[in-house]
Amino acid sequence: MADFDIHEFYRRYVGELNAHKFDGMDEFIHDEVVLNGVPGTRDTVIALQKADIEAVPDLHWEVQEFLVDGDRAAVRAINTGTPVREWLGAAPTGASFEIVEYAVYEIRDGRFAQMTALHDASDLERQLAG
Repeated sequence: MADFDIHEFYRRYVGELNAHKFDGMDEFIHDEVVLNGVPGTRDTVIALQKADIEAVPDLHWEVQEFLVDGDRAAVRAINTGTPVREWLGAAPTGASFEIVEYAVYEIRDGRFAQMTALHDASDLERQLAG
C-alpha cells in the first residue's frame, strides 16, 4: 500500500457519492465494515447511502477539511440538499439545508474498514423549520 494515495481515494469516493453512483462501492468499502460502531457489511452501508438519496435526492457533500493519521482519516464536510422525505429525524418542509458532517474512517488494504459519521441534526431541524 506504499503507493496508496488516500487523498485521491477519498476524492474519488466523494465524487461517486455526489454522482449518486453506488455500483462501484466495492472499490471503497470492505465486504465487512463497522459503521457507527456497529458491525455490518458493504451492502448495509450502500443501502443507507441509497436511503439518504431517496430522502434527499440532491444531497451533496463538499469536503472542507481532510486530515490523515496513519490508517485513519477525519473529514469535515458540508452537506446540502432539500429533503423530500424525513431525514435524520427532520420532516421535509420544502426548505433546503446546509449542515456540517464530521466523519472518521479507518482504511485497511485500500478500503474503508470502519466508518463513523456525525451530522448536526439540530441545525438541520432548525433550518427546515423555517
